[in-house]
Amino acid sequence: MGGGSWKPVVGVVRDFKANSLREKINPIVIFSRNRYYGVTNIKLSTSDLSGVQERIQRTWDKYYPEYVNTSEFMDETIKNFYKQESQLTKLYQFFSLLAIIISCLGLYGLVSFMALQKTKEVGIRKVLGASVSSIVMLFSKEFTILIGVAFLLAAPAAWYFMNMWLDNFVFKINMGAWIFIIAILVSVLIAWITVGFKAVRAALVNPVRALRNE
Repeated sequence: MGGGSWKPVVGVVRDFKANSLREKINPIVIFSRNRYYGVTNIKLSTSDLSGVQERIQRTWDKYYPEYVNTSEFMDETIKNFYKQESQLTKLYQFFSLLAIIISCLGLYGLVSFMALQKTKEVGIRKVLGASVSSIVMLFSKEFTILIGVAFLLAAPAAWYFMNMWLDNFVFKINMGAWIFIIAILVSVLIAWITVGFKAVRAALVNPVRALRNE
């Protein structure tokens, strides 16, 4: 080490991350050379954080009054590794929420139009003994098929772009099928809630009124 002198290996530690997950773990040798020390890691008790920081500053000023103490929390350092991802997360959440709201409004508009078009059909079905659940299913079935078709088109694109983004990281998750299963289940649930509200109202209308509609 350094001037060509040999040093004994006294231990081997497990891999640990000191940088972003985008980067691989590089080979590192840890050895003691006091005159090169410039950073101290301190484990703090969070019960009196401000008081601990003041005591650390007083101790620093006592021994190194000519130097400035620059400190930062490790969680903040790690957070800075992923500042771009945090900003993108907020952006994606906003546009996802906006897309869900617009989709729900569109679904509600379509089911309202369908309910108006099928007023007489719903009345006849109720007269013939159809239950409220069967009428709700009548409205929901078509939208469920449309959501399934939309999912089949969107899932491959989502898988491709997510894997392309994950390729920027050395340490990453695998895109399992369960992610897409949850996505389709949540999508169908949101659609059923949106469609179901209007469909139930249409199914509860008095069939006499429905048949006299024209």
